[in-house]
Amino acid sequence: MIVGILFGLATDPSGLKDLIVPLTFLMVYPMMINLQFGKLVAGGNWKLQGVAQFINFGVVPFLAYGIGWLFFRDQPLIWLGLLLTGLLPTSGMTISWTGFAKGNLTAAIQMTVIGLILGSLATPLYAQALLGRAIEIPLMETFKQIAIVVFLPMILGLVTKKVLISTVGKQKYEGNLKKKFPVFSTLGVLGIVFVAMALKAKAIVASPLVFLGYFGPLVLIYLINFVLSTVVGKVWFSREDAIALVYGTVMRNLSIALAIAMTVFGAKAGAEIALIISMSYIIQVQAAAWYVKLSDRWFGKPVAEGL
Repeated sequence: MIVGILFGLATDPSGLKDLIVPLTFLMVYPMMINLQFGKLVAGGNWKLQGVAQFINFGVVPFLAYGIGWLFFRDQPLIWLGLLLTGLLPTSGMTISWTGFAKGNLTAAIQMTVIGLILGSLATPLYAQALLGRAIEIPLMETFKQIAIVVFLPMILGLVTKKVLISTVGKQKYEGNLKKKFPVFSTLGVLGIVFVAMALKAKAIVASPLVFLGYFGPLVLIYLINFVLSTVVGKVWFSREDAIALVYGTVMRNLSIALAIAMTVFGAKAGAEIALIISMSYIIQVQAAAWYVKLSDRWFGKPVAEGL
């Protein structure tokens, strides 16, 4: 973020617009290769999945909309960016953080796949219904870009995985190759954030307090989300399922949100929308890491450790 701002101040960053599509593909395609669609048919706790998706699509989007209404009524693009973070649940890190906290990994994988598919399909409809009066939402263009930045990489990822396993064998893929793909996704994310910050650099420097003011609403959303999911998990589910529920509902797919913002709304408006999405990374990663440290306090130690 800092390097992007400095670059945007020192040069004319308009040429970076041409990098948006390739960086988006670099960000999304590698994460799709490791997505474990096979886990969807593995069976599991469908009550847990139902509650998770109710929180993801019946609570969080309206929470993001309401907080956006409180703070950003006069900034519809920022409001939309906040809504996009609320509309796209889970990420690859949902699985990782669930594992770190010794939660239910199978449930976390299922939440990730279901959340990605449902979120991609629902986002244009929610955005149109909730913010269609405040900002023009190009509905068909949004569906088109989601097909390009989500479902096309998803298909290519499935094909790539099958080709790799048939070529090098499942053992080598699982043991070595699988770990390399997240690095490329991270590079894509960093590239998109860099471009977004560079394009908005002059506006950020001109009004730094406005930029810093975005943190408050973001922290509020994550705090309410963490408290809600923790209480629901503790009351209704076992320790392992509760941890999967928390990470399956609090973690947002910020990469897909960035991809939609930058490809659907053009470089100028997209960069402004992407601004608040980019800032969400700072809060989300730190909050997820701290929650791992605190999960034993909320839910008790894992059974094996407790013995």
